[in-house]
Amino acid sequence: MPAYRSTYLNAVATAVPDHDIHDAFIGWAQARVDPAARAVFARMAARAGIGHRWSVLPATAAGGSPVAPDGFYGAGFPGTAARMAIYAEAAPTLAIAAIDRLAEKLDLGAITHLVVASCTGFVAPGIDQIVAARLGLSPSVERLLVGFMGCYAAVAALRSARHIVRSDPAARVLVVTVELSTLHLRDETALEPLLAMLQFGDGAAAALVTATPGGIELGQPFAAALPDSAELIRWTITDQGFAMHLSGAVPGRIAAALADPEFVETLTAGRAAAELDWAVHAGGRSILDAVANALALPDDALAASRAVLADNGNMSSATLMFVLEREIARASGRRGVALAFGPGLAAEGFAFGPPS
Repeated sequence: MPAYRSTYLNAVATAVPDHDIHDAFIGWAQARVDPAARAVFARMAARAGIGHRWSVLPATAAGGSPVAPDGFYGAGFPGTAARMAIYAEAAPTLAIAAIDRLAEKLDLGAITHLVVASCTGFVAPGIDQIVAARLGLSPSVERLLVGFMGCYAAVAALRSARHIVRSDPAARVLVVTVELSTLHLRDETALEPLLAMLQFGDGAAAALVTATPGGIELGQPFAAALPDSAELIRWTITDQGFAMHLSGAVPGRIAAALADPEFVETLTAGRAAAELDWAVHAGGRSILDAVANALALPDDALAASRAVLADNGNMSSATLMFVLEREIARASGRRGVALAFGPGLAAEGFAFGPPS
């Protein structure tokens, strides 16, 4: 058997746009939802654990939000082509902002591979090529675009980077996640889709994965599709953007999976859950509560995830990277588990620990 080198997530940096649209969305949705459901919507919005969500869509001339009369959605709901035109410009720009912040933390010279994850837009040449060109990377840099995997795509991207470094210890892999969820506001009045849209914001993250010790060590990855749950999280491409379906049954389904000792064994490799650090995708307050309660975690175990949710909402694949940035900064010295849920319904993640 070959002797594989350890692999490290050396650093993570993040970026969000400067337009906070959370309160404007709540007011817009509150006025649209069926009157019989308005009290429920208001209660759920207040309990969501979200204080801010950021959008690449600009403020209006009067400082209004995208749903203001002269905003992107003010005159109706633009078609998918108009939304993708913004994605093609704004996604690489936000990704570059995160990469620039990463470059303030460490040297990004001699990049050999670029792995990009995004599920909120499509463009060809892809944003991996656009980012590579804007960074002036060598044409020989190998690129991988992880598309449409949803919230656990950060795991797929970091897992791929780990595989690359384990096969080539000289590799220096730049990993980027970028999501523009606010491009997909839809003409809905029903409670469940409005609550789903309430969760999502825009964000990007960049990370460097190498065989050089530093940051956190990337351990064994895992993946599990939860049975009888494929319809609970879905993206559907429509003529008016991507329709996100996030069932209210998701937290209960996650809790049920985490009640299975065999599944928990897969996550923890036999360690006590309460003795590990947890970097959990901040998919929503109820999802974080389900994980914490099912694993009987201490009250502060998911503090980083809850802080990311409060500051940014759910940014799909970028969210876990925001949590990992905080985990690296905290440097607890303990072993941990990174965990994300997404379409399938599937759970993906990896073990991590202090650099050895």
